[in-house]
Amino acid sequence: MKKLWLFLPFTLLSGCADNWGWYVVNPTTTSGYNNLWFLLSGLYYTVLLSFTAILISIVVGLLVALPGLSDNKFLRGFNRVYVEFVRAIPILVLILWVYYGLPQLASISIGVFWAGVIALALSDSAFEAEIFRAGIQSIDKGQYEASHSISLSYSDTMRFVILPQAIRRILPALGNQLVYMLKMSSLVSVIGMQELTRKANELVVTEYRPLEVYTILVLEYLVLILIVSAMVRWLERRMNADQRS
Repeated sequence: MKKLWLFLPFTLLSGCADNWGWYVVNPTTTSGYNNLWFLLSGLYYTVLLSFTAILISIVVGLLVALPGLSDNKFLRGFNRVYVEFVRAIPILVLILWVYYGLPQLASISIGVFWAGVIALALSDSAFEAEIFRAGIQSIDKGQYEASHSISLSYSDTMRFVILPQAIRRILPALGNQLVYMLKMSSLVSVIGMQELTRKANELVVTEYRPLEVYTILVLEYLVLILIVSAMVRWLERRMNADQRS
C-alpha cells in the first residue's frame, strides 16, 4: 500500500506530461532564464512589504494591547472595539479601501507600496494586540509586585520586566504572523504592486502557461516561508539559551 501511494504522484505527473510546458521556465534557454529572473524580481518587494508591515503592526498592536490591560473600562472598551472592528474587515477589502478610498477621504496621494503596508499592518495589528495581551497576562502577578517593591514605574516595569518575558513566550505566535503576512502580501497584487504574485500574473498573460508559472510561484513562496520559519526557530532557541544562561 505504501509503495502504491509513493507511485501514484509519479503516475499522475507522467500521465499529464504532455500538458507541461517547462520550456517557459527552463534556465538553460535564454527565454526561460529571463522568465525565471522576471519572476524572482518580485521577491524584493514581497519581503520589503511584509517586513515593513509586520514591524509597524507589532508596534501598533502593542499600543492597542496595553489599554486592554487597564482597569479603566473606557480604555478596555477602546481595545475591544478596535480589535473586533479591524478583525471583521477582510484584508482584500481593506487593501482596496486604503488604496482607492483613503486618498479621497484624506485628500492625500498614496502609492501602491505604502497602501499595501498600511492595509496589511492595520489588519495584522488587531491580531498582534491579542497576542501581546495574552502574553502579558501570562506573566505572574508577582513580577508586578516585585517591580513595585523596588519603586519601578509602570513604563519601566513593562520595558525591563514584563515585555522581555512576554516576547519570549509569544515569539512563536509572532513568527506565525510573519508567515501569514508573507502570504497575505500576495493580495496587494490587485492594486498593481510588483511583488511575486503580480510578476507571475504578468508572465502568465504573455506566455499563456499558467500551470508552470504558478507552480514556480508556489515553490518561491514555499522556500521563502521555510527560510523565515527557520529564522524564527533559531531566534527562539537563542532567546531560550540566553534565558538559561
